[in-house]
Amino acid sequence: MNSRAPKTDASTPREREREPGINHSHFSVEGEAQNRRLLAWRDRVGHVIDVLPSRADLEKPFQASIDRYQIGELVFTDCRSDLMVLERSLARISTDRVRDFVFHVFLEGSVENVSVRASHRDLPSSPARIVALDMNQPVRMQRQACRVITFFVPGDLVLEVFPDPEAIHGRLLDGSAPLERLIVEHVATLSQQIARMSAPEADIAIHAAARLMIAAFGRQAGLNGDARAAARVAMFAQVRRYIQAHLSDDDLSPESILNTLQLPRPTLYRMFQHEGGIRAYIRQSRLRRAADELIRHPHVAVVEIAYGLGFKSASDFTRAFRRAYEMAPQDFRIQAITKLEALR
Repeated sequence: MNSRAPKTDASTPREREREPGINHSHFSVEGEAQNRRLLAWRDRVGHVIDVLPSRADLEKPFQASIDRYQIGELVFTDCRSDLMVLERSLARISTDRVRDFVFHVFLEGSVENVSVRASHRDLPSSPARIVALDMNQPVRMQRQACRVITFFVPGDLVLEVFPDPEAIHGRLLDGSAPLERLIVEHVATLSQQIARMSAPEADIAIHAAARLMIAAFGRQAGLNGDARAAARVAMFAQVRRYIQAHLSDDDLSPESILNTLQLPRPTLYRMFQHEGGIRAYIRQSRLRRAADELIRHPHVAVVEIAYGLGFKSASDFTRAFRRAYEMAPQDFRIQAITKLEALR
């Protein structure tokens, strides 16, 4: 799988081979000085996601620990931690190789204020028990004091239900539906028993949990069901593929999509309601491509990238980029390149 193993330190994490096929590590901030605990935690998980502490946070007591199990291509973690703000930014994505899908199941506590910057999809503000994330897309969230079980899942499992897997990013479940309650119960049992499981038993249990969660999110998205639903899914995937293949075309628009793919206008607009509309999806896709190109091609002028992705002026591009990513394109490029150089 694409997840890299956590950073290790001979003085802190404990690594051991539980039995062939199962790798286990444990980390806790317990042995750190009080004013170093949150920073030690940030260093430990920073290869996947950034912890954003305020100065006041650094002065508060902080507790956190994590057990990590890897069985074949799947990673399962059991984490207990105090309140924190987490962010996976485009700059972070550009500097690592983590491209899995992540499912968080909260056995205690919850997550709030989940912000998916690459989409205008409205996300519920109520606490969530189960969260789905695509690690190839940005996210910011506030995690309360909690115990959370996390699954790192390769894309081919998500693809079994989601023809366009990135559409699962940022989806939340409150845990109240029967299938969702079953998931929480299954995960709670798995967390209690995994230390005593054989590798084949753990592999089966983790795959079962992953498929249950993907099915629950598929049901939420209306992707399970009859032939009509399957046709809608296929049509949606076709449109998204067309858009991604034509982001550099000046004339890419709802009209060009309708004319090329011969779709009913109401159908096209309904498909992208959850993205804030078809025009918003096109613009956000162009901004995401621009962010990638700013990093991959540091010597190409910002204005050249903007014009190459259909923006009519440099100022229009800069305004749109700043609204989406809270910084100017040039500042984003500098920040990402600085992080890349720091990792070398």
